Amino acid sequence: MNEKYTEVLSQYELEVLDVKRGRGAWLCETNQGLKLLREYKGTLKRLEFEDQVFSQMEEAGHLNVDRYVRNKEGELLSVAEDGTRWIVKDWYADRECNLKDSKEVLCAIEQIACLHKILRGIEFKEEWNLGSILVQQPAEEMERHNKELVRARSFIRNKRKKSEFELCVMGNYDTFYEQAMEACIGMAGFLENREIREEYLCHGDLNQHHILMCAHNVAIVEFNRMHKGMQMEDLYHFMRKAMEKHDWNLKLGMAMLDAYSDILPLSDADRTCLYYLFLYPEKYWKQINFYYNANKAWIPARNIEKLKDLEIQQSVRNSFLSRIK
Repeated sequence: MNEKYTEVLSQYELEVLDVKRGRGAWLCETNQGLKLLREYKGTLKRLEFEDQVFSQMEEAGHLNVDRYVRNKEGELLSVAEDGTRWIVKDWYADRECNLKDSKEVLCAIEQIACLHKILRGIEFKEEWNLGSILVQQPAEEMERHNKELVRARSFIRNKRKKSEFELCVMGNYDTFYEQAMEACIGMAGFLENREIREEYLCHGDLNQHHILMCAHNVAIVEFNRMHKGMQMEDLYHFMRKAMEKHDWNLKLGMAMLDAYSDILPLSDADRTCLYYLFLYPEKYWKQINFYYNANKAWIPARNIEKLKDLEIQQSVRNSFLSRIK
């Protein structure tokens, strides 16, 4: 393996000072700063799309992202002797955003708003219409998840001897399923009745792992799920994780929305979209889906606790929902 990364790095105009093994990649200290070397299994067109967007982002404003480094031949991809394909990109020796730190959360929200503002100014090109750019609409995803909830409930109902987890599901299912249905119907109606189909480039996988807290700024990385869609989904995914860590603290929730709005004002349509996204009990669905697709004979105690915690948090979660409706 050492020979392989040496072989690939030799294809770049980089003086490598040190190399360390990371998660599924190599972190390389070079004369041009920290770089990340990783095997790549996607398409070249996808890489070119991301690189073109990064170029326009760079022109539009200062934003730290993991931009690709071209090799000596000017190519985004480098091929090793065994045929494997590799990419090198800028990286940051910084830690992930700490969701338990409200100040860091608000800094991350501000950077998300800056990212969205820049992405809104990038005109979508017809040549970017790749399969990976097209994503399922949230209402369709909610409908699919609802069918999965029904299947799991039917399975549990037909069991004679139920585990603690299964009894817990039967006890709170109606409450969460009612919200799931309301969110699905509401989102479908919202999408159908929109006067203007406002869709922009989105990160596609915004969570604390992809937001790095640098010394003087915040970096956003891993754009491999970037697509054209509703940017509120980006905001929702990050906010939901933070809200769960803070037991749906209303003050923090409103502060996050204010921090975002100060940079990129939220329209009435944005708030409606956020409301239906938050209304859907996504974490509840995840617990049920994990149960249904895993070994149903044994469920970790932690999963039972998570299910009970969701029920306990319902009142504070509903308070937040009432504020953003």
